[in-house]
Amino acid sequence: MKFKNPREVSPVEVVFSLIGGKYKGAILWYLAKKGPLRFSELAKDLSVNPKMLTQQLRAMEMDELVLRTVYPEVPPRVEYRLTKMGESLFPVVQAAHVWAIDYVLSLPEDQAPITDKMRPPYRRGWSEQTDKKQDAGNM
Repeated sequence: MKFKNPREVSPVEVVFSLIGGKYKGAILWYLAKKGPLRFSELAKDLSVNPKMLTQQLRAMEMDELVLRTVYPEVPPRVEYRLTKMGESLFPVVQAAHVWAIDYVLSLPEDQAPITDKMRPPYRRGWSEQTDKKQDAGNM
């Protein structure tokens, strides 16, 4: 956390400092959904460079959201998992996920065009919108 004393800032600022940043929310999401993951698995899921992922994971470790376990093997194996505090934050990330889907799907197509790079959560809504448009055209 970037505050000397989190009691001196608003609770909303505390939450966003914990899950803000480009990948923290996504890291929390993948660890909650998939369980413990190795560094390489997280990097692949997030399509992030190793330096950025290391920085985000270290910050989350310092905030006691993620636990890093090093296994004494050759080569060394490192796994990341959510702590109890990290698990307790997941519903916040999940609610943000649902809200974001609703928000993006409510945007006009010129602001949120349909492309081949569209993420799966938006495809579900897109197919529902397409079905509604087709049904309206058939009436």
